[in-house]
Amino acid sequence: MTNESEQQREDAPTDPPHEDMVWIPGGTYTMGSDEFYPEEGPPHTVSVDGFWMDTHHVTNAEFAAFVDDTGYTTFAERPPNPDDYPGVDPDNLVAGSAVFSSPNHPVDTREPSNWWSYVPGADWRHPLGPDSTIDGKDDHPVVHVTYEDAVAYAEWAGKTLPTEAQWERAARGGLEGKRFVWGDEHVVDGKLMANTWQGQFPYQNEALDGYERTSPVGAFPPNEYGLYDMAGNAWQWTRDWYSDDPEAGSSDSPSCCTPTNPRGVTEEQSLHPQDPTRIPRKVLKGGSHLCAPNYCFRYRPAARYPEPIDTSTNHVSFRCIVESA
Repeated sequence: MTNESEQQREDAPTDPPHEDMVWIPGGTYTMGSDEFYPEEGPPHTVSVDGFWMDTHHVTNAEFAAFVDDTGYTTFAERPPNPDDYPGVDPDNLVAGSAVFSSPNHPVDTREPSNWWSYVPGADWRHPLGPDSTIDGKDDHPVVHVTYEDAVAYAEWAGKTLPTEAQWERAARGGLEGKRFVWGDEHVVDGKLMANTWQGQFPYQNEALDGYERTSPVGAFPPNEYGLYDMAGNAWQWTRDWYSDDPEAGSSDSPSCCTPTNPRGVTEEQSLHPQDPTRIPRKVLKGGSHLCAPNYCFRYRPAARYPEPIDTSTNHVSFRCIVESA
């Protein structure tokens, strides 16, 4: 019997269009879950066409090559435009980004400001603030990138960002309905399978996986499609606008049939009905090194999170795809 990893090689239409990309075979799968968070359900059947995907997050070294070639300045490095933030004191609109800082005692987990703060001077080169560097971390995921930054890189690289359905298809690696990208067991033969949080979030990080923050790409086993870090390490942008209903949006197939190549709602549909001025949000997938079972148990393929498009943090990154012609 042909297994799916063999089918992956058979179905690849050409050689990879770029280095470090693998073919994700098209097919039908069950997207979503009804086990944990309401926005993940209900589980529903979708189909996607095959595509190529980066084997790992875009790294600091790869992003540096893009910046060196184009002179690009990331969102976090630019002072915010006062017109975009009416009512905010212009003196407070300084370049920077959100940085996680672990408190040394239990806190109310309903209030993220207990561990997140806006740090002037934090950006992709200075992930913890202006006095920090990425020296020695060329192979770590680039962080402090907004959706706009991810799109700019993808266009430069001749790629694009995945839809949520494409991303989840790739993350599952052909394992239908499994809780994690490697199966149903959290720990496999005593081994932690992803860079996540061990201990009580946000004040107790036991770092049993060997990493307190990001890890080099490829530090943990790949899934069945040869993709690294589809769980944990750093969240990943997708190009879908967020809706609480994962079945909302459009598809290439008639309404009578299984949705094919589904895409999220429109930007207008993603706006909050009670607060239309709220910054639009895109879907993040994959979880990060800050995800823990007691808080944000989202290092699972079905998990999804709404991220404002003007927000960058030290635990959000991305990877790219190339769609088959």
